Amino acid sequence: MEWLEQWRANCMERTLAGLDWLAGRRGRKLHLAAHLATGIQGEDVAYFYLLRKGFRVVARRWSAGNLPGDVDLIAWRGSLLCFIEVKTRSARDMTPAEVAVDAHKRATLRRLASRYVRQLPQETAPEVRFDVISVYLVAGQKDCVHFENAFGWSERWSGRD
Repeated sequence: MEWLEQWRANCMERTLAGLDWLAGRRGRKLHLAAHLATGIQGEDVAYFYLLRKGFRVVARRWSAGNLPGDVDLIAWRGSLLCFIEVKTRSARDMTPAEVAVDAHKRATLRRLASRYVRQLPQETAPEVRFDVISVYLVAGQKDCVHFENAFGWSERWSGRD
């Protein structure tokens, strides 16, 4: 069955790329600032990466409405609920992309995750994990680095950030 999921993800990715190309040819492509377009492209890459790894993505760019911020991707891996922050770079700088997930962003993700879990119809809260995916879009190549369990529900002050 795994090969079927791989094939499905590949077909979906190629279809999306074809539709984007067609929209560009017809002059209907969204005109976004370069950094926003790069971020969306990185989220798409991370989405298909997760599908190929067996995750079931249930939300993209989820926000609580009255809380600031959003969660890039929310996915299930079996009974484990994963909140995923995607950081995209168009160059491999000295500083890795995942470093941009600072204490403020981690606190925002925790707050949003708490709200999301509370709205689930389950009696008990599922096990939760916070992941970071760094996506590098360099010279036409797409490279993902997945940091599983990058941080937890609580954080001891370490003097950094």
